[in-house]
Amino acid sequence: MLKTLKDGSMLHKWRYLFVLPLVVLLCSLAGGLYGQKVLRPLPPLATAPDGSEANFGKDVDNFTKVYSLVEQNFASPVDPDKAIYKGAIPGMLRTLDPHSNFFDPKDYKLLMEEQKGSYSGVGMQVAARNGKTVVIAPFPGSPAYKVGLRPGDVIVDVNGKSTDNLDTTEVADLLKGHSGTQVKITVTREGEPQPLTFTVIRGQISRPSVPVAFWVRPGIAYIRILQFAETTGRELDEALKRLGENNMKGLVLDLRGNPGGLLSSGVAVAGRFLQKGQVVVSHRGRNSMEHSYVARNGNHGHDYPIVVLVDRYSASAAEIVSGALQDHDRAWILGETTFGKGLVQTVYPLSENTALALTTAHFYTPSGRLIQRDYSHESFYDYYFHKDGQARNMQDVKMTDSGRTVYGGGGITPDQKYQPPMMDSLEVDLYRDGIFSFTRDYFSKHSNKLPQGWMPDEQVVNDLHDYLLNKKVNFTEAQFTADHDWIKRYLAREMYIYAFNVDESDRIFAQTDPEVAVAVDAMPKAEALLQNAKKVIVQRMAAEPAPAH
Repeated sequence: MLKTLKDGSMLHKWRYLFVLPLVVLLCSLAGGLYGQKVLRPLPPLATAPDGSEANFGKDVDNFTKVYSLVEQNFASPVDPDKAIYKGAIPGMLRTLDPHSNFFDPKDYKLLMEEQKGSYSGVGMQVAARNGKTVVIAPFPGSPAYKVGLRPGDVIVDVNGKSTDNLDTTEVADLLKGHSGTQVKITVTREGEPQPLTFTVIRGQISRPSVPVAFWVRPGIAYIRILQFAETTGRELDEALKRLGENNMKGLVLDLRGNPGGLLSSGVAVAGRFLQKGQVVVSHRGRNSMEHSYVARNGNHGHDYPIVVLVDRYSASAAEIVSGALQDHDRAWILGETTFGKGLVQTVYPLSENTALALTTAHFYTPSGRLIQRDYSHESFYDYYFHKDGQARNMQDVKMTDSGRTVYGGGGITPDQKYQPPMMDSLEVDLYRDGIFSFTRDYFSKHSNKLPQGWMPDEQVVNDLHDYLLNKKVNFTEAQFTADHDWIKRYLAREMYIYAFNVDESDRIFAQTDPEVAVAVDAMPKAEALLQNAKKVIVQRMAAEPAPAH
């Protein structure tokens, strides 16, 4: 089965600027930017590809001697697991490409959990804040949500074990456990004089990969896909059915920040909007036969225009979907050039519950263009952080179905660019911590019951203003006035998490998103693209000579 890794922290919605660069790097290393995976047993140990058994044996012998010298003579005792699993093997893989990787037992178990889109625990997103582990958002309907844990709660104790000196990953591990087991969580909460203790019964936690689907305008639907998990295709079908696809005049499909996922899910999503039998993606490598994946069921005649939103963090399966829809002139692509992740990794399970992810092939869009960005002339650091900007291979020129020019070798270039405005210093402070801390303070003094459709009024904005002054945040009045609309939008997102849940927060944030509004305005371009492609294809078929009888 072809599979892809995802973000190693349950695809948290990282919303704080100071962690964003680290998150991108970790997504790359821990899975979010990996290519598709094939779970296979490890083949028998082979000699070097050129048959030079003597050289291969000599290399293994040299490694054994080096390890023996280190083990016997290093100043401190050598941990074999650390030396081999964290050192020798990952070091070798780093010389190959940015995505080949080795998984220790913990990482491999996490991979298996995340491919299924579920795990056993209490069901909440946590993050480090000022040296403490803080609840960012309990998931709707989860055990944590039901017992009353809230955003902003500071976790101080788990089953009697203090969280002092523990990092967020260690605290998250304490919270996990088998379904049906009990965990006691002690937190401090703004406005509460004493710590609060919650007894939570762990359960199976499933996070939807299609959390938001609604009518953004009359006849225009908005659907967001966070990642491509085993359930994504089914979730998409359910969302379209719930909205009423027959009444749809257009769709905004949001793949921004989507790090990828399962190849099968990416093919299913793209195939849902294409005609039956159209190619979605193909892959080939040195020892991997070329294989094409096609739309198995097709769109069943639903050919409404589609605008796909992408950004520089849309990767892997997200690029497969956007590339297929672009090549077939099925969708208008809006946003930034995507990450450029088109390598296929084969996962070989090893002993001791470890595994090797080895790059074995490349992915190509239906027109034949390479998705993968070139990494041969830059450091992996620059590659992960997308330092090359809008790289593409001008020699890799292909045509869409209607004859539009597209380029390979650098991700998916949008049909219409949209560059989100840079944050100013006040917005950075608010994004990083200010709005989160203010919300925690606000709801310690006010009811957390808000009416549906609520938006912050001027009184709430003024309360934030005064809060920032009391916290001695450095800003000017002119800055605060200029950022007024931005502040209201981000306040609503944070306060909806507290008053409702993270899914409702995502909904209100999308409804007020300027880029979504641009996508709605671009719907006529998607319609014109679709109609022109149909016309060109009909003309092309008419010009073809009739078969001889």
